[in-house]
Amino acid sequence: MSATSHQHDRRRRTYALVATAATLATAGALAAALPATASAGESSQKHGGGHHLSRYQDVQLLSFNDLHGNLEPPAGSSGRVTELQADGTTKTIDAGGVEYLATHLRQAREGQKYSITAAGGDMVGASPLISGLFHDEPTIEALNKLDLDVTSVGNHEFDEGAKELARLQNGGCHPTAGCYTDKKFKGADFPYLAANVLSEKSGKPILAPYWVWKKKDVKIGFIGVTLEDTPGVVSAEGVKGLKFKDEVETINKYAKVLQRQGVKSIVALIHEGGQPASGAYNYNCDSPGAGDGISGPIADIAKNITPSVDALVTGHTHAAYVCTIPDPSGKPRMVTSAASFGRLYTDTTLTYDRFTGDISRTAVKSANRVVTRDVPKAPDMTELISKWNTLAAPIGNRAIGYISADIPSTGTESPLGDLIADAQLAYGKELDPETDLALMNPGGIRAPLTYAAKGGEGDGVVTYAEGFTVQPFSNTLNLQDLTGAQLIQVLKEQVSGTNAASPKILQISSGLTYTLDLTKSGADRVVTDSIKLNGAAIDPAATYRVAMNNFLAGGGDGFTTLGQGTNDLVGTDDLTVLEKYLTANSSATNPIQPPAADRITVVK
Repeated sequence: MSATSHQHDRRRRTYALVATAATLATAGALAAALPATASAGESSQKHGGGHHLSRYQDVQLLSFNDLHGNLEPPAGSSGRVTELQADGTTKTIDAGGVEYLATHLRQAREGQKYSITAAGGDMVGASPLISGLFHDEPTIEALNKLDLDVTSVGNHEFDEGAKELARLQNGGCHPTAGCYTDKKFKGADFPYLAANVLSEKSGKPILAPYWVWKKKDVKIGFIGVTLEDTPGVVSAEGVKGLKFKDEVETINKYAKVLQRQGVKSIVALIHEGGQPASGAYNYNCDSPGAGDGISGPIADIAKNITPSVDALVTGHTHAAYVCTIPDPSGKPRMVTSAASFGRLYTDTTLTYDRFTGDISRTAVKSANRVVTRDVPKAPDMTELISKWNTLAAPIGNRAIGYISADIPSTGTESPLGDLIADAQLAYGKELDPETDLALMNPGGIRAPLTYAAKGGEGDGVVTYAEGFTVQPFSNTLNLQDLTGAQLIQVLKEQVSGTNAASPKILQISSGLTYTLDLTKSGADRVVTDSIKLNGAAIDPAATYRVAMNNFLAGGGDGFTTLGQGTNDLVGTDDLTVLEKYLTANSSATNPIQPPAADRITVVK
């Protein structure tokens, strides 16, 4: 066994011991804030042996979130970030790829004696072929090499269920696919934290709820949670036997546990987030006033988490922000998110007060940094990617279709969303000629199709690997009957109920049209009289045969009415459906044109 392997084993044992440590000394009163004018090293204290340590110790916290197995640089807009310029204009920068992320993190750590690397969930799941084909073992290997110290679980960690998550944590070969190489999969060297994910049988967290980082006399506790609504965004099979508790109540509970153990410096890793007022990664979130620059679930969560938590690392929304949001005592507290796919990392300085054992919040500084591709690639990551790509190549390099230009996956209605819905309608008609329309959830479309060749396949060629990156979930394509009244209700659920604040606009097949009036509120934003199929108004009393994936058919993403459909028929997986459509409708001499994305009329 190599020295590195020994080190990783030691780390894992340490995590297990610390996460379940017995209660230590009772915590004292919360620390007073460091005066704004103070700096690290301003005052000192004497330790045994007569040497002096600074009262204030800067601790570097590097964090990222929502990697989703993107080991290689993501394609199209998924591999770019927007940067706000001094003159008010913006520019885009190519970003991401673990070969570059590793280099950036290693450079950032240089000269930092106290450095922690943490993540906010969704490290795996919805991954490109290089990782997803191997049940995300390649990503866990990459995160080990990145020296990730700790992460919360995200909703996508449950895509394949709790048992598979436990395997990613603890190691072992896949129960059905077996071992992919001649070496047994060792699992994560870092702890996954799941404080608010309980076993229905035992009532206890399925993984460690918290973990404590220690170096010399400095100790910082981490509590990890995922969004309480994880069952609403994951298939029912993935969350079977699990309960998901309130984020705030859970964090507050374990903050008290840590304090009783004498740990007063606490960071919460929360797989839930918000939307900043700007899409630029370097937008000054506090410019309108503390907290005014961000909306969404994290704003309320942050306002209610106990003041004993010193900083929040968040995720889920794939947005980039560094904001301060007041805690319940009115004191500003840092809340960060580093977009997604490894395009950014957040560099935070936590100033630890040795007198009190707490973080001095007035001295906390943070900024998002771009994972640019103008630095040397990390050789160990290049080797890892090459190893797994070699194994994936026989499957991934196969051509499944041809496109004439980029087919984007962004926007209220996206060209790629239209294409996927059309593919599902075509397949639905194969299963049942009476199929009328198809609905596709936007969150199930993970990347665009790009015209430029990624490898040696040639421009305009869509490979199986590229299709897998777009639709990696292995959802089945289902048919069910809905009444016209139910279909109207489904469209209204895009902008009401749990989707009122953050609408989830379904991608729709050719022939279905309607108006989305954003000047109105709630369900009224979908104009009922405008909903038509092939030019005819939807008849509330009629029955319509609708194609959709099994996630939607189970009422996922807040579409409860879809869970009430009848006469279910289950077909093949959604990637096969897309492949069949591309193969049947395109060739090298007659490639598919990007759809116009003109089925939904948006009024602003």
